Amino acid sequence: MQIVHIAKGSSGRHSAEVIGAKAANLARMAAAGLPVPPAFVLPVKLCKAIVDGERHAQQLLVDGLAEGIAFLEDATSLSFGGSRRPLLVSVRSGAARSMPGMLDTVLDVGCSPAAVHGLVRMTGHPRFAWDCRRRFLESYASVVLGLDRRPFARHLADMVAAEGVAADHALDVDAMERLTGFYLQMIEDQDCVVPDDPMEQIEASAQAVYRSWNSDRARTYRQLAHLEALHGTAVTVQAMVFGNCGLDSGSGVAFSRDPSTGAARPVIDVLFESQGEDVVSGTRTPETEGSIQFASPAVAAQLGDTLAQLEHEFGDVQDVEFTIENGKLWILQTRDAKRTPQAALRFVMDFVKEGLLTPREALQRLNGLDFSKLTRKRLAEVYEPAAHGTGASAGIAVGRASFDSDSAGRIAAGGDPAILVRPDTNTDDIVGFNIAAGIVTAIGGRTAHAALVARQMGKPCVVGCTELAIDVAGHRARLAAASIKEGDWLSIDGEAGTIYLGQCKVVTEQLDTELAEIERWRMAAPAL
Repeated sequence: MQIVHIAKGSSGRHSAEVIGAKAANLARMAAAGLPVPPAFVLPVKLCKAIVDGERHAQQLLVDGLAEGIAFLEDATSLSFGGSRRPLLVSVRSGAARSMPGMLDTVLDVGCSPAAVHGLVRMTGHPRFAWDCRRRFLESYASVVLGLDRRPFARHLADMVAAEGVAADHALDVDAMERLTGFYLQMIEDQDCVVPDDPMEQIEASAQAVYRSWNSDRARTYRQLAHLEALHGTAVTVQAMVFGNCGLDSGSGVAFSRDPSTGAARPVIDVLFESQGEDVVSGTRTPETEGSIQFASPAVAAQLGDTLAQLEHEFGDVQDVEFTIENGKLWILQTRDAKRTPQAALRFVMDFVKEGLLTPREALQRLNGLDFSKLTRKRLAEVYEPAAHGTGASAGIAVGRASFDSDSAGRIAAGGDPAILVRPDTNTDDIVGFNIAAGIVTAIGGRTAHAALVARQMGKPCVVGCTELAIDVAGHRARLAAASIKEGDWLSIDGEAGTIYLGQCKVVTEQLDTELAEIERWRMAAPAL
């Protein structure tokens, strides 16, 4: 079994069918000289063998991980899980086609008790070291051991409240160490074990990532996205870089152009003192690009240049995950951005104007696009909205409030559209996304995986509505000063980020100018 190594100067051309699109794009970025942490890849073909429990597969996995870890130790001059200069890694999925948030990831693998002390020795920051340990325990418990994440989140919220601080990044080292002890006790109370041996950790993590290929949400997504022909996921193991190691560190997601409206400007979300899952999970509301510009103009400029370079390299609008570690920018992945139909149209029209595509190439890009959806909707009467959030997927939706996927299904079965209203959204809500006419969340950002899926499905979406408080069990919510219950009518503007009470009238307009331009392209290229 061939293990692919990815580092600066390595080969940039690999098949996504063999090592997954994520790893193939990492290799291209590394070859182009971009700041990519070193990584290695276990191939897609091992996925079925692991999932099926074939006898030879486990040994292939063990041997591949041993070879890959030796490569990473040499590339970083660190020791995996070591007690002095520890290497920690992320274990990530990656199919031949992007499936944002549908497959699993385990972060901070190798963060054993010995590695915690090694991180303290290496960095001089014990709070950071214990934060990595508690993040690893939560990630491993959820993905590998199959435990519910919610009790961990409750313990974290309780600790934040008890310490009288605003958020988890303000917890001191003593509180973080105690929190880690609580997490470990919770795991042991479920008769589960987290191994201290880093190789045992990574073997179990890689198996879990492979097994996530057959999770309910992954199978549902492949069905909805017509990706049933895919054969499995690769596993990419990448050296960790840390967005949680200080005030000049953070993690974020950036789009080279606006994937909701198509506007030719970057869309960037960032959380300082965080790791990447904090942003893409949708469980925290991030800051925007202005915060990076304020904190580090040099990093902001480098990120802008990188987005332009990636768009040119890959020939399309890019969705990029990045980490800032002690003021240094690292690029963790890139992929073609999921987009609304309206944004897809604007992208190709702008690319033609900019000389990046010919009209013939632009028409090919539009193959499969449902032109019946290429309309512009607006509210007929604009009045004061009940609440504001952040527009994450453009469009207008009017429907009855639902607070979970089941209630959205009941409303839709009754003949009315549903608006899915959630505290946050994660990719387990994929069924509700497909049913709902629109989505509203109390927290989360424009670049979370759930927002990406909403755009791909063409569903208007408003996130980060701080005026929204939801009682999911009671099927009701407070929206600013108003009380809403399941079945009440709501109207949302997914571009403006506004939410209205009641059943607003919607006006639909044809995109006559844009469609006329497309027709001119067709007349000039009749073979298409």
